[in-house]
Amino acid sequence: MNTMRINILNPKATRLLKDLADLNLIEIQHTPKNGFASVLKKLRSKSSSAPTLDEITSEVELVRAKR
Repeated sequence: MNTMRINILNPKATRLLKDLADLNLIEIQHTPKNGFASVLKKLRSKSSSAPTLDEITSEVELVRAKR
């Protein structure tokens, strides 16, 4: 099986692809846009507040010191 990523420029091509899928010649899988962004948004929504720049800097310095 070969996998391709295709940008559809003409809406008629969408109809053709759907017809091919109905004939079981191809399978259409929709990929979410901005997958990483949605995961990041989900993680941030669980946090009450974002760390400050000073907190991030101190944590980085601690990790560097351990090395």
